[in-house]
Amino acid sequence: MTQALTVFVTGASAGFGKAIAKKLVKEGHHVIASGRRTERLNELHHELGDALLPLSLDMQDIKTIRDLPSSLPEKWQDIDVLINNAGLALGMDPAQNADPDEWETMITTNISGLVEITRAFLPTMIKRNTGYIMSIGSTAGTYPYKGGNVYGATKAFVSQFMQNLRTDLLGTKIRVTNIEPGLCGGSEFSQVRLKDNEKANAVYQGTQPLTPNDIAETIAWLLKLPAHMNVNRMELMPVCQASGGLAVHRKLSRRENQ
Repeated sequence: MTQALTVFVTGASAGFGKAIAKKLVKEGHHVIASGRRTERLNELHHELGDALLPLSLDMQDIKTIRDLPSSLPEKWQDIDVLINNAGLALGMDPAQNADPDEWETMITTNISGLVEITRAFLPTMIKRNTGYIMSIGSTAGTYPYKGGNVYGATKAFVSQFMQNLRTDLLGTKIRVTNIEPGLCGGSEFSQVRLKDNEKANAVYQGTQPLTPNDIAETIAWLLKLPAHMNVNRMELMPVCQASGGLAVHRKLSRRENQ
């Protein structure tokens, strides 16, 4: 069995984070499961036992994030693995019609919260010269699509941040991986984004998308790799999806429009 690790997972009350927490506890690790929905985290603790520590945390609360390392129970303070999973997409409107408050929420959660919590745990990882930082990025950070605007930009930031972080940590034994899923169902992602269950379900109609369990399996596999091996980034797609290439808008003649 892989050596038991202390793992901090953000956004663990549902979706990817919940699946990751459950998988890693079953693999023998100790997991701090953080999120805003405390009741759901407590249910997860009841299901998985004391190998999971539920922690109420809002990724927009920067002060609390900065105080995290010293505020955790003593036996949970040496974090071996940080999994930056918390994030969201809001809206699909083109930029000129988008809600700037939704943009701000995505930026604060997907970028500010992620970099703050990473910075919070880095000093102790460097002091111990061991650790693994993973972030859940997205193919939206590589391939643009209509309505992706700020969400895609936040994930592009995450990709670049993780690459630069790996460069900063050269000479240490700390590993850094950005995981970039494509179409993935079985979570609340599209419901949160579209605020309409029917539209959200239509996103996956006729497809076999990735699932949160697929992402959890990927992370469990990464943790079993040799300590000298770093996977810089992983792009994951279901076989029903591929990058679509460049799009061209063509103005049709009046006759072709008829």
